Amino acid sequence: MRTINLTRRAALAAVTATVAGAAIPGAAQPAYPRRPIRLIVPFPAGGGTDFFARTVSAKMADQMGQSIMVDNRPGAASAIGAHAAATAAPDGYTILLGDMSTLAINPSLYKKLPYDPQKDFTPITLTARFALLLVVNPAQIKVDNTRDFLQYLKAHPGLNYATVSAGTAHHLAMELFKQQAGAQLNAVHYKGAAPAIQDLVAGQVPVMFLDLAAGGAYVKAGRLKALGVASAKPIPGMPELPTIASSGLPGFEAGAWQALVAPTGTPAEIVARLNAEFAKAVADPGVRQALMNGGIEPVTSTPEEAASHIRTETAKWSEVIKRADITVD
Repeated sequence: MRTINLTRRAALAAVTATVAGAAIPGAAQPAYPRRPIRLIVPFPAGGGTDFFARTVSAKMADQMGQSIMVDNRPGAASAIGAHAAATAAPDGYTILLGDMSTLAINPSLYKKLPYDPQKDFTPITLTARFALLLVVNPAQIKVDNTRDFLQYLKAHPGLNYATVSAGTAHHLAMELFKQQAGAQLNAVHYKGAAPAIQDLVAGQVPVMFLDLAAGGAYVKAGRLKALGVASAKPIPGMPELPTIASSGLPGFEAGAWQALVAPTGTPAEIVARLNAEFAKAVADPGVRQALMNGGIEPVTSTPEEAASHIRTETAKWSEVIKRADITVD
């Protein structure tokens, strides 16, 4: 009987301690992350954003001791994936790798959008920049630089240009170029970079803005000619290529970018943890080199800097879209 009483007392003590511990504010809780994290990529597998996500998330998973599962949710100009992330629980176990279309352009393009980038997401960090090159088919347009191309446009108004689809960074970069240069060009929209490049190389369309990741190899092979880069400064992948702003169109700047965001309401400490783990991952020499080899420039920021960048870009491209009277639905 004595043994039974001791066992009961021990059990009662254990229960009491457990309840008391749960009731004490600040009691130790299991550390985040306690289970796998889902990283939604609102684009198909195999593209530049998917490559970036898988390269960086693998390193972050090693650092955090939990797997990060890339969940490709393409469609509707990234709105399907964005909506899935926006409606997920704000607990740090669902995050989104959005691009400038997802977070800054779509609200001005679509009358009905199933998510609101400003209200539905908490920025974690900017993640990457993709340099945009102004490229021509050298057999179709025989010019050497942006300044010469601007003169060519005056003599050839109404030139067609290719885009990887309506409303993308590539499309809007040329619309901004048109507006600042006072040039007349007509958009020819494709479903992706591959068919656009194919027709550009074949001479079906003579010019477009193309990201370094997709077009760099064609430029180096001489099949396309790069006239200038749309960034504010020359880029590491092609340091000899002048900026468009310095070679004929002062003040011009455009580029594709990405950011990591979480559903609004995600705890600040989790946002801070993800921010720090991302920065650590892209600082790794192997990860950084892999991204640079793919034509992607990794970047980092504070959550506040990311939020400010998204607001600035939203305002900038909203004005471009309004002036160009672009709609896609």
